[in-house]
Amino acid sequence: MAIIPLMKQVHEKIRKWYKKHGRKELPWRNTADPYPIYLSEIMLQQTQVNTVLERYYFPFLKKFPTFEALGKAPLDDVMKMWEGLGYYNRAKNLHRTAALLCQKEKQTQENSTTLPSDINALMELPGIGINTAHAIAAFAFRQSVPVMEANVKRILCRLHKLTTPTDKILWELAYSHLDKKHSFDYNQAMMDIGATLCTPKNPHCTQCPLSALCLGKEEPTRYPTKKKRVVPKKEQHIMLTVYDDKLALSQRTGKFLHGLWGFPSTEVPLCASEYLGEVSHAYTHFKLLCKVWIYYETDSTQEHYFTVEEIRKLAISKVDEKIVKLYLDTIQHNTEGGFQYGG
Repeated sequence: MAIIPLMKQVHEKIRKWYKKHGRKELPWRNTADPYPIYLSEIMLQQTQVNTVLERYYFPFLKKFPTFEALGKAPLDDVMKMWEGLGYYNRAKNLHRTAALLCQKEKQTQENSTTLPSDINALMELPGIGINTAHAIAAFAFRQSVPVMEANVKRILCRLHKLTTPTDKILWELAYSHLDKKHSFDYNQAMMDIGATLCTPKNPHCTQCPLSALCLGKEEPTRYPTKKKRVVPKKEQHIMLTVYDDKLALSQRTGKFLHGLWGFPSTEVPLCASEYLGEVSHAYTHFKLLCKVWIYYETDSTQEHYFTVEEIRKLAISKVDEKIVKLYLDTIQHNTEGGFQYGG
């Protein structure tokens, strides 16, 4: 492509920009240990840097400081530390990968448990696709390979005026633009430029070190084309079963929220149940409205019952937290009103 000869000069501008403006203080950029780098890459999937940094990254590392600690921990403990971060398959795959690495260490009698450095070998591990494998190779093992995430994709699309490029085209461009001699700083800079300058709305093109290459800088927000998405709405009836002042919960086995504890849904509420209220929650791909019903048992029929204090120690979803709050608020309101709810 015609812009490729300019890359040497642009690489120099990118390095200077990163030296002055880059987010070099991020903790996963200041370690050579593959484990915290890998953890950051998984946490940052579908999640903003500030959210990961302020609420999840350090507590998770404190609880599970090594692959060994993570791999040998009960899955419930891992899910509890992930609570609220969403996309819970990420936590399960982290746990599975750590367990596999511990198993491999034991079988091969290696001295340390760590990730493989080969991209193809990385992609054989649970939850590691081509994007994450490249990021781990680039940042944990300092290999001269490009990274690909939302900010980088947006930059590449604007550089080449691409509206709906294929992944194949994007990877070809990413490799062709890579600063092979300074790949670590280049990759970090590309992500930072996308996060702070080449933003989805109101990009700061005049400050961008890539402006000399950019074919789309006259109308940058046209690239790439965003698909219009209609968020579907779903409704559920949720049944709270109470026995001896304890609530029945079960551990989810389906694909959605797998491994978390929660209240079961029902097609038709029990005829003796009472309507408690409703809670709603917005997920990435749909909005959920839960109509909550409560049923007081005289004999236990469920396998697991928990007090509210015990529930707070379990890994549950945000919507189930809202259901617990609705239950507590209703109990408090009706008690203050002079009668015991469900009596």
